[in-house]
Amino acid sequence: MGNVLALIPIKDVSSPNVRKPVRREVLLPNPGSFDELHKKCKEVFPQQMEGVKLIVNKMLSSHFQVSHTIHMSTLGLSGYHFNASYVGSKQLSPMEVFPTVIGDLDNTGSLNAQVLHLLFDRIRTKTVFQTQQSTFLTWQFDGEYRGNDFTTTLTLGNPDLINESVIVVAHYLQSITENLVLGGEMVYHRRPGEEGAILTLAGKYSALDWVATWNVGYGGVHASYYHRANDQIQVGVEFEANTRLQETTFAFGYQLNIPKANMVFRGSLDSNWCVGGILEKKLPPLPVTLALGAFMNHWKNKFLCGFSVLIG
Repeated sequence: MGNVLALIPIKDVSSPNVRKPVRREVLLPNPGSFDELHKKCKEVFPQQMEGVKLIVNKMLSSHFQVSHTIHMSTLGLSGYHFNASYVGSKQLSPMEVFPTVIGDLDNTGSLNAQVLHLLFDRIRTKTVFQTQQSTFLTWQFDGEYRGNDFTTTLTLGNPDLINESVIVVAHYLQSITENLVLGGEMVYHRRPGEEGAILTLAGKYSALDWVATWNVGYGGVHASYYHRANDQIQVGVEFEANTRLQETTFAFGYQLNIPKANMVFRGSLDSNWCVGGILEKKLPPLPVTLALGAFMNHWKNKFLCGFSVLIG
């Protein structure tokens, strides 16, 4: 019996004819920056405008651009702003070009400058300076590292070695799946007689036509929902609860695109009974964009309206 079994050929498991299951490794996407978690929803809401504004943009070259802004306000002081920007030749995406230098100077001599630079393929830096006439208000230094499926950022705000004061902000985002991103934020501040830290947890779930984002921490809750109904209609909902101020707000916004008419309308309604909207109209072939906005706060009985002209 044993000799008969010995004569039976045994099939080699490692034979090349046997198909082995192939495991495909799924590469998770980079979650992006922490500051852009609620960007999709915020882009739907109209930005409040007031008075009359004229903006003239001029491209001096493929890397250098200047703009002039004149704002005539009915509430505050009217002013003039001169803006200059330089972009390098290393382009990672349509919205990311390095290095980038931006400067804004108003008629009072106040300056707001930003410098963005790509040190290596994964390391980005950002420097921000803000002055009010001859007084420094803000100086901030950011360093960001983007891995294959995570992003970590460290920010130093107003570091002062003499007075021993500083603000340190640390961000971390990790892609759990192709749709889910989790992370957190740690804010530490120190100044004479005061020191503290705040921890905030964050999450983001992205589907094909909608994005849900939330931040939960000691300071409160911030949640947003963005939905793209079709190519013309987009809606967004925001909810904020501040435990320190004991305030809760709710806002609804929408955006309507009319490509055939070269028009975009954004409207909003919040829990403070504030209703607003902005209508933008492009005038091709002229490089001119007109914008008309109106905002009404029924609770405070306050009305604002504005008109702007963008050339270039």
